[in-house]
Amino acid sequence: MMRSVELFVGAGGLGIGVSQAGFRPAAVMDWDRWACDTLRENKDRGLDPIVHWPIHEGDVRQYDFGGVNDRIDLVTGGPPCQPFSMGGRHRAFLDSRDMFPQAIRAVRELRPRAFIFENVKGLTRSSFANYLEYIRLQLTYPNLVAKRDEEWLTHLARLEDYHTKGTEKDLHYRVVMRVMNSANYGVPQRRERIFLVGFRADTEIEWHFPQPTHSRDALLWSQWRDGVYWDLHRVATKNRPDGGAARLRALKIPDRPLEEPWLTVRDAISDLPDPEHAAGTASGFHDHRFQPGARSYTGHTGSPLDEPAKTLKAGVHGVPGGENMLRRPDGSVRYFTVRESARLQTFPDDMVFHGSWTETMRQLGNAVPCQLAHIIASGVREKLETDQISTL
Repeated sequence: MMRSVELFVGAGGLGIGVSQAGFRPAAVMDWDRWACDTLRENKDRGLDPIVHWPIHEGDVRQYDFGGVNDRIDLVTGGPPCQPFSMGGRHRAFLDSRDMFPQAIRAVRELRPRAFIFENVKGLTRSSFANYLEYIRLQLTYPNLVAKRDEEWLTHLARLEDYHTKGTEKDLHYRVVMRVMNSANYGVPQRRERIFLVGFRADTEIEWHFPQPTHSRDALLWSQWRDGVYWDLHRVATKNRPDGGAARLRALKIPDRPLEEPWLTVRDAISDLPDPEHAAGTASGFHDHRFQPGARSYTGHTGSPLDEPAKTLKAGVHGVPGGENMLRRPDGSVRYFTVRESARLQTFPDDMVFHGSWTETMRQLGNAVPCQLAHIIASGVREKLETDQISTL
């Protein structure tokens, strides 16, 4: 059995995908009480795979990885991203919320055969380029730690020196990183995250990120060339939009794309009752309650029904006004319910979320889509299994 450790688990999007790929966690941790309450509630309800998770609530800086007795194949996690988010305060290495040092400590002390870390696309901004390289080199050589009171740029220079020497006698990892758009992998949301994946050098594994399985052009073809999209959703010809620029782009696509179409908001939620007009909790669906107060204004126009959703957001102070909304074909808007947001993040339908609407939307806005996590972790597991067999 492949064993893992999940850091900064939050609501569990990355962790669920990793578990679905066949890893069994030896430890799952986060310091956020609301997120841990969500996980504990689902664990008590017997929700697979969370039912198997050993959940630790607390500060990872105080966690003793020496207590993990299993051989660890994989360490995963999304270090808190506020320092790097386009919506955050951009303090990066000056921000005490930067938990990458703890992710690197986990790799150093657990010596996993592989790791998967993710963060927001904002980490790739030019102003953070040096710090991103600093993170990559620390993950490559986790034992080359900063000296007491050593400035990070000085430590970066030492890492660069060591890297260019090419000795690599100590623990080190082969690290690759890429920005991934979730919509390209069957997630009904245009959500871009950067992933850093590393394999311990003694495994000699060759690996690359999975190729996209879905595309925008395939969606446009399905909507404006053969009409299959509208037929599947039983939208009468007279009720279909004119397409505008999307139709013109579709007409320029020379051949039917080989990929599957991007999934849209309609694909994700069309079987759910309209919460604004449904009685009670919308016919028994968990966390599917209408949230009033949505309004549209410049830069906050919501997600069109027949496109992948815009990136769900958490925000420094909760959900920003006007975001995380559905925009109907008639131009009216309403907030996504928690259940709809969970669908857009590909969480299991029988998972429940703990806390107020704002709090649960914060958990969801910080999450990795389970589907994308599953695809990446499955690729890593396949390589680890092949390597394990070859060394027997």
